[in-house]
Amino acid sequence: MREIGGYIELDKNSGVMFHDEAIKLNCGRNALEYVIKANNIRKILMPYFMCDSCDDVLERNKVQVAYYSIGKDFKPIINVMSDDWLYVVNYYGQLSNEYIESLGSRVIVDNTQAYFQIPIEGKNTLYSCRKYFGVSDGAILYTDNHIDVCEQDESFNRMHYILGRFERNANEFYSEYITNNNYFKTEPIKKMSKLTKNILTGLDYKKIRDIRTENFSYLDKYLSKTNMLTLSIPLGPFMYPYYVKNGELIRKRLIENHIYIPMLWPSVLERCNPNQLEYDMALNILPLPIDQRYNIEDMKTIIKTIENYRYNQ
Repeated sequence: MREIGGYIELDKNSGVMFHDEAIKLNCGRNALEYVIKANNIRKILMPYFMCDSCDDVLERNKVQVAYYSIGKDFKPIINVMSDDWLYVVNYYGQLSNEYIESLGSRVIVDNTQAYFQIPIEGKNTLYSCRKYFGVSDGAILYTDNHIDVCEQDESFNRMHYILGRFERNANEFYSEYITNNNYFKTEPIKKMSKLTKNILTGLDYKKIRDIRTENFSYLDKYLSKTNMLTLSIPLGPFMYPYYVKNGELIRKRLIENHIYIPMLWPSVLERCNPNQLEYDMALNILPLPIDQRYNIEDMKTIIKTIENYRYNQ
């Protein structure tokens, strides 16, 4: 029987999620597992240049894995065999739908860094909500083949670090953030939690997309001359990838100035050798924050901090 009365909980939003028509799951790696199960995938090509979050999923489902390299344009360097599935990461939203379309039909598109890029009809495509918005979980999946998912996730007990950072500094809750990331290593496929879905239906997606695009464009205007990457400007980008020879040292200087720049995929340093492009990219690409929390003044601060480092060398 439904409860009536008592203390008031969070209000229910009445908006529409971006990707509302898609399958809503609890995390990105489980979106991959969903596709594997639904398509009975037994062999797949994966990029060297990505995190190790998918490794457990692939091993658990007994999928045979071969790795491929990418170029500085983030495009796969491969010779795809007809019986291979291809996992393509749309790094920083730099792969166009026209290019992805050219890769064939047996493709899984990882748009976790391209939330606002519209999926290609018929292509298995996954998105991560927590890489773009203030939620502790959530993933979006487009696929033509389906499996039954009965259990629904609950995320109320994983929201503390999100709520905490809203009122305090990130450092106080960083360990909780890491714990939450590790939580999904063993979680089964579940439906997106009611709490996460409610938060996502209350967002101004156009505003978020436009702020991200504007901030990315501003950084590119001033940093493109020293960036070893030639970038397109996607709609609602993830971060600005600034690739420089001494990126590791600049990262330290930025962090000293409370500009937190992650190394997105440290596992690449273990998977690759120092002579591989992926090793250097993992070490020296600086994913500069351009998201909806920040404005042009914040972008100027980032640029000034980088310029000060260069001036003092």
